[in-house]
Amino acid sequence: MTYPLLAYISRGQLHLEHDGAAEILESPFGRSLRDRAVQIYNRNAWKVRGRGGQSLSRALRLPPECDPGEFRISMTSVTRGLNPGELLYTLETDEISGVFARDAAGVEQRLFHTADFRACHLDAHPNGSEVAVSVCHPNGMANLAVLKTNGSELIEVTDGESIDQAPRWAPGPGRRLVFQSAGMARDSRARFAGHGPFAVQLLDLDSGEISCLAEDANFDFLWPRIGADGTLYYIRKPNEKAPAVNPWAVLLQTVLIPFRFLWAIGMFLGLLVHLQTGQPLFTPRDPAEKPLKTPSSWLLMRQKAARQAETIAESARSFDLADDGSVIYSNGFDVYRIPPDGGPAAKILSGVSIDLVAAL
Repeated sequence: MTYPLLAYISRGQLHLEHDGAAEILESPFGRSLRDRAVQIYNRNAWKVRGRGGQSLSRALRLPPECDPGEFRISMTSVTRGLNPGELLYTLETDEISGVFARDAAGVEQRLFHTADFRACHLDAHPNGSEVAVSVCHPNGMANLAVLKTNGSELIEVTDGESIDQAPRWAPGPGRRLVFQSAGMARDSRARFAGHGPFAVQLLDLDSGEISCLAEDANFDFLWPRIGADGTLYYIRKPNEKAPAVNPWAVLLQTVLIPFRFLWAIGMFLGLLVHLQTGQPLFTPRDPAEKPLKTPSSWLLMRQKAARQAETIAESARSFDLADDGSVIYSNGFDVYRIPPDGGPAAKILSGVSIDLVAAL
């Protein structure tokens, strides 16, 4: 049997690439949620459409006249499992999030799910004992956690006012996690006002020690991984800072106020037409039609011990390390492979809006 060698997430869907063919993986758990929503909606359709429908639709967390079959089910991360052909992935809806495993036969197992936070960015320990995962809380902060592979226990291993994401087990003895971390910022009234640049941190779970491997006030270091030889890889992108006030831009926005007012009137008329006829006056453009382009300033970096970091690819949105020592990365449209000897990158897949890629 030939196992999938590549997985990627595009627009919330999980794709498996093997033998030159792509397969879209649908979660049975996610499908059951959609089917249940459809059954509830159909059973109560007369209530939703009639008097009091607004209250019922709010209880179902669905807008009136909404098709529950269209509610959001999104795959958010994927990684290789513990056995050949096995996958671990996270998915979320507007209400819940969970961690799932899928074996080589396509059988899905729910390891964990909750409505209290969002779970994503997972990685299985090579010894099969636990899975590292990022836990994103409603207040904007995120911690690292470890989950037993049987789903029996979830323990957060970092805390504080920070965003800790993208954990990856470091090779070698012990239990060490490399991850990206950014401190939360507060304004003069102690309210959250954004976050600082992401740095690469290494956490030793056995000793509790944390060390910084890469940081720069002007850049974010994302998706860190450590190769079998100890080489550190990460994506470096310019840190998004508040731009300086441009007086000409302010003047332009002032001049455009009358036109924005006319645009608002047009949208209001369009809403009236839609309420009367059921047809939109304007056809909105689907934002998914045009994938976002990854800037050339997003660099895939390689940092060997006691050496300065070097750029190995530009316009890198996501990457992973394969078992053979090669580097797989995506620019958001296509997927490339850099061979273990560091030779030229070769395109291995053409896609559209690839948000995350994983070597299996």
